[in-house]
Amino acid sequence: MTRLVNLFLFSSLVFISTPLLAEKPNIVFFLVDDLGYMDIGAYNPKTFYQTPNIDKLAKTGMRFTDGYAANPVCSPTRYSIMTGKYPTRVDATNFFSGKRAGKFRPAPLNSVMPLEEITIAEALKDTGYKTFFAGKWHLGPNEKYWPKNQGFDINKGGHSKGGPWGGNHYFSPYGNPRLKDGPKGEHLPLRLADETNKFISDNKDRPFFAYLSFYSVHTPLQGDSKLVKKYKALAEKIEGEEFAEEEQVIGKRKRRVRILQKHAVYAAMMESMDTAVGKVLDHLEKLGLTENTAVFFMSDNGGLSTSEGSPTSNLPFRGGKGWTYEGGIREPFLIRYPKLTQAGGVNSTPVISTDFYPTILDIARVPLKPKQHLDGKSLVPLLEGKKKLQDRALYWHYPHYSNQGGIPSGAIREGSYKLIERYEDGRVHLYDLSKDIGEKKDLAESMPEKVQALRKKLHAWYKEVDAKFLQPKNKEQVEKPWRPE
Repeated sequence: MTRLVNLFLFSSLVFISTPLLAEKPNIVFFLVDDLGYMDIGAYNPKTFYQTPNIDKLAKTGMRFTDGYAANPVCSPTRYSIMTGKYPTRVDATNFFSGKRAGKFRPAPLNSVMPLEEITIAEALKDTGYKTFFAGKWHLGPNEKYWPKNQGFDINKGGHSKGGPWGGNHYFSPYGNPRLKDGPKGEHLPLRLADETNKFISDNKDRPFFAYLSFYSVHTPLQGDSKLVKKYKALAEKIEGEEFAEEEQVIGKRKRRVRILQKHAVYAAMMESMDTAVGKVLDHLEKLGLTENTAVFFMSDNGGLSTSEGSPTSNLPFRGGKGWTYEGGIREPFLIRYPKLTQAGGVNSTPVISTDFYPTILDIARVPLKPKQHLDGKSLVPLLEGKKKLQDRALYWHYPHYSNQGGIPSGAIREGSYKLIERYEDGRVHLYDLSKDIGEKKDLAESMPEKVQALRKKLHAWYKEVDAKFLQPKNKEQVEKPWRPE
């Protein structure tokens, strides 16, 4: 009799839990590498690039105008999405494992995402989600730190490298230790979309978390030959200087910056990436999953405009990848969940990549983990359109010399004011983004009280997260780098 009762109870639990799991929303997250804010039509109607699928996503969901990456380069921002924390808390403040010479030695760099972190994938997996990763990982030096040991059931292409370095790069054979080669000439972004769609099909009757982290549009600059030909013809019709020797960025010297979007290969890469996004969104629609799927889209840092071919322009924003100017940290930031968001929604609240973790948990009806996602806030109230978030400041810490020419610096944004602090000498720059989106008019001298207030908050944050700073090159170096008080 006892066995019969136990069997009945077990059967009842299975019967009850399966429908409940099925009701949980699916999560699809698109992360693009080095995509600039001004690269897609939803943010820049005059863009040279054609992104109809991403634009459609924006029109059917909510577009955040003031969305930020937690760092101006890739690995730290990826860490912030996975953990809900500022990367400064674990010294993961540059791309793994990036070092570049400068006037001083950069701050110590931790080039792993600690296994002790409870990633968003682990948090969802613990509540019954099937989890999937495809594309660029770049969050650890060896297999111990790769996706399957960080909460993902399946990993297609994620390993230590920060680009498609190996084989024929963006075309098969890939030379990727976590992605089997396809037919010769197969295109990587489309392959990753196909892998994602297969996972979705295999798990359409249970809640899933699919994280498609493109290698695109990172260098090497390599596009589909037919698309390159198409954009070369379009580029020939565009007149104007492509580059300018302007003080677009902080520094003692002017720097060559792209000011006109006209790069045919980059445009081809953009279209292929957009097509891949469209394949996944269309597959959700085909399977009848759109209504119960929350879709997220962003970039890990700003567009590459100041080096390495400078394939895109971020104007009117200043700087680009590797800089704490808006061009390096302000990103496309889209969320669509039909049960919450209204089509065509636009929100100007400053939000940041640490916010994804609690937002996803909230949407998935999973209890929040405030001790884990310390630096994120659920954006569900904004998605519902009911109320604002509590006012807060956003912070950045980049104690490195970037590959793109960026200098070591920190920043704080509170309201419309943004203060940038230079780590070599402690100089500060103040901008009112509501009137000066290009960060051209420095208000530091005319608004000393605002500078003092923001700097005080920034320095308190440094202490809270145990921020590390520049170091002398050696014991003999007479000049010492600046330190916060």
